Amino acid sequence: AGRGLCARLGLGWQTSVNTQSGEAENSRVSIRNIRRDANQACKESQSAGEISEDDLRRMEDLIQKETDKFIGLVDSELKAKESDLLEI
Repeated sequence: AGRGLCARLGLGWQTSVNTQSGEAENSRVSIRNIRRDANQACKESQSAGEISEDDLRRMEDLIQKETDKFIGLVDSELKAKESDLLEI
């Protein structure tokens, strides 16, 4: 089904897979940028004395777990899309 659709649209199926991979990488980069910003905000709060160093470590761990979860979602969606596109 995926190859037929790509053929009807005038696209090579491999081009479509590459496009999906590029979009997934853009999503991963966005997620990592959000992680960086969140970690920076936590460090600034700790520097200002608003949270303790232990709280900072807990927050960084939580941010990393959420980052891993969302990158995993992107990866699983990419795998599903690739499977759809590679079906005959």
